Amino acid sequence: MSLTDTILRSRAVAALTSPHGVDRYLEQVHPMWAAHEVRARIVDVHREVDVPGHPAVATITVQPTSTWRGHRAGQHVALGIEIDGARRTTRVFSVSSPESRPGDRITITLRANPAAPDGQGVSRHLVERAEPGTMVHLSQAEGDFVLPDRVPEHVLLISGGSGITPVMSMLRSLQRRTHRGRVTFVHYSRSPEHQIFAAELDDVRRSGHGIDVHLFHPELGDPALSAARLERLVPGYREVPTWACGPAPLVEAVRAGYDGSDALRVEYFQPPRTTVTGVGDVSFARSGLAAANSGAPLLEQAEALGLTPASGCRMGICLSCVSRKTEGTVRNVVTGEESSLPDEDIRICVSAPVGDCVVDL
Repeated sequence: MSLTDTILRSRAVAALTSPHGVDRYLEQVHPMWAAHEVRARIVDVHREVDVPGHPAVATITVQPTSTWRGHRAGQHVALGIEIDGARRTTRVFSVSSPESRPGDRITITLRANPAAPDGQGVSRHLVERAEPGTMVHLSQAEGDFVLPDRVPEHVLLISGGSGITPVMSMLRSLQRRTHRGRVTFVHYSRSPEHQIFAAELDDVRRSGHGIDVHLFHPELGDPALSAARLERLVPGYREVPTWACGPAPLVEAVRAGYDGSDALRVEYFQPPRTTVTGVGDVSFARSGLAAANSGAPLLEQAEALGLTPASGCRMGICLSCVSRKTEGTVRNVVTGEESSLPDEDIRICVSAPVGDCVVDL
């Protein structure tokens, strides 16, 4: 750390720049100067998939400030952007580029969210409207869905749809490390036209070098992933260290096939749907609104009543939606864990009420 960095991060400077902080003043001088927070400039926007009538997919390359500490393959970041001068909106995305070091450029590959109107969603805005030079805000990389420092001899990577991004980071990192073992890469996408990173994966498949690429497309009649199919692709797969990421149905099918094997690590591209039955009532105390419990996560039930609680990733990662549950029991739709503690802070995007529930919203 340089003397300048030491001074800018000192308590004395923090006191002098309170309440805004030194980064607010540095940003006014130069957008890429920062002492604590991470900002990044978009340097390239590349369309990966653009099928008429379907949400487009793009890879955004960004140059972070020197405060970026790097990432491990498989990790994610929270990305925030001001859209049309409105308050900063943040969403969580996996990093798709190989593992990075402090200050390195990184890429984020994302699908435009069709539910966001008029380009106002973060993903839709970035895919459809972002241009080189645009500044965004980043968190440091987080997440435990990562490759170990010592990579096993054989690695199995399984993904579906946009869940390809973290495992693509892993594959690219293994290539950069010149991994001398075997890698089996299995991916499901709707059709060849919807395949993200199609050209690169075709090059990898043709080059060999110990990497087996298997791409399946349900629209062409390829069967769903099953234990029998995995056994044909990778005999004894339950003993092979495996990383799987994708929509809930795919990940649930993979988990069933592994039957509790410690070799499997998973990350949901979206949380699985809850199996909680809609019994009881849900009350949002601050607003005075209440409704019959539908069994959906509390965030969805609040939005159905017209409330607009803060939220971000909608996957239980970014903590933007944390709210106080004052009464009742909730089940985490990702882990299945239940909690009945009173006055408990919960992530309402992945917490489904079991029976009556009261939330301070």
